[in-house]
Amino acid sequence: MEIRDKLYMDGAWVESTASDTIAVIDSTTEEVIGTIPSGTAEDADRAIRAARRAFDGWARTSPTERAKYTSRIGEALGARMAEIGQLIAHEVGMPINLSMMIQAGLPAATFASMADLVEQVRWEETVGNSMVVREPVGVVGAITPWNYPLHQIAAKVAPALAAGCTVVLKPSEVAPLNAFVLAEVMHDIGLPPGIFNLVSGTGPEVGEAIASHPEVDMVSFTGSTRAGKRVSELAAATVKRVTLELGGKSANVILPDADFPRAVSTGVTMCFLNSGQTCSALTRMLVPRDRLAEVEEIAARAAETSTPGDPFESTTRIGPLVSAAQRERVRGYIQAGIDEGAKLVTGGSEPPEGLERGFFVRPTVFSEVRRDMTIAQEEIFGPVLSIIPYDTEDEAIEIANDSIYGLAGAVWSADTVHATAVARRMRTGQVDINGGSFNLLAPFGGFKQSGHGRELGKFGLEEYLETKSLQL
Repeated sequence: MEIRDKLYMDGAWVESTASDTIAVIDSTTEEVIGTIPSGTAEDADRAIRAARRAFDGWARTSPTERAKYTSRIGEALGARMAEIGQLIAHEVGMPINLSMMIQAGLPAATFASMADLVEQVRWEETVGNSMVVREPVGVVGAITPWNYPLHQIAAKVAPALAAGCTVVLKPSEVAPLNAFVLAEVMHDIGLPPGIFNLVSGTGPEVGEAIASHPEVDMVSFTGSTRAGKRVSELAAATVKRVTLELGGKSANVILPDADFPRAVSTGVTMCFLNSGQTCSALTRMLVPRDRLAEVEEIAARAAETSTPGDPFESTTRIGPLVSAAQRERVRGYIQAGIDEGAKLVTGGSEPPEGLERGFFVRPTVFSEVRRDMTIAQEEIFGPVLSIIPYDTEDEAIEIANDSIYGLAGAVWSADTVHATAVARRMRTGQVDINGGSFNLLAPFGGFKQSGHGRELGKFGLEEYLETKSLQL
């Protein structure tokens, strides 16, 4: 049992103003594995004021000096990778090998990347008779989700610190224990007081207090589109900057000349990663109508080898979902697909055999999905794939863009030039071409109701900067 009974602010571990706690549940065993303080708006105010007091001094520190701190944070996280990977595997349910690589590895790499990125920013430039300078935006409120908890924290906190901002973090109350490890790291490496502050709690209490606080200059939020709209609404009262990374319903367009066995099996994997709890998951697979039977067979085989189970067992390919509420939500979507007439290729809404305990669902594939069906339009956030047939390339692109979201996508073709041309027509923030791998330095973010602003690489760093012109 991991008991976290204090918040971190102004360089110290302090008591919350409330005595309430929030239980953290192991997604595999359904047992309580820890507790955290259920922080209050007053706690958020204390942390924000600490961040405000620390801002001027931190902003005057050189970018190179700030990057030295982020490099030390990255090194310290790297030294605790085994601990972090196991902790998040318990919290979220990702299989341990993937958790070590993704959930623990990416945050360390993100902090370490800042040393190179600050060198790429044009902190000063001359334009005519003006000196144009880039300055930190100020106090940043970071509100983060549970699916890739420490990675999403790092994607906000690392560039904010490198830019010269101070931060108040509210991690998801569903998977928060990893954030306390980060706070320990910040303390241990000697980050000056007030630059990083942690207030755990719920969105309606702590999150809304951060988003509406007049001393917060910017809010960076990752989560549901519904919650993102609420953050924007609250932030508008003080006209603060807002970046949002929200939902997705990403299309995987497989063109007729593609390598179908590779494209389909990889597509299933990219849909089911982290049990489908990935905002950029390729949940809609668009395929030529005359190849539908072939695709169903490949997809069924791939799904049926995606063995659900204990994330600490070597044979497990898919762990549980994060919570009972998420499990019921996903099962409800699977039933909706059946009720609306989609063809159930494999899976279903019943619990996986032998896994009645834990937040498990069956890896599920639907085919003959119409573009207007619930499972084709709404974000499910579980291991559920919708195969949608198309008759022409133009129709495929039209279907791909027929969504309120625009976060990610993919295109497969034997002709890379052709695939790239199709990708350019997709209204989405990033597109994988023929299985192109994730790039930690490329901008990540979406079009439409998937949000605005970008994270990662120099693009993410620039989100935390203001531009000032000095006329000489």
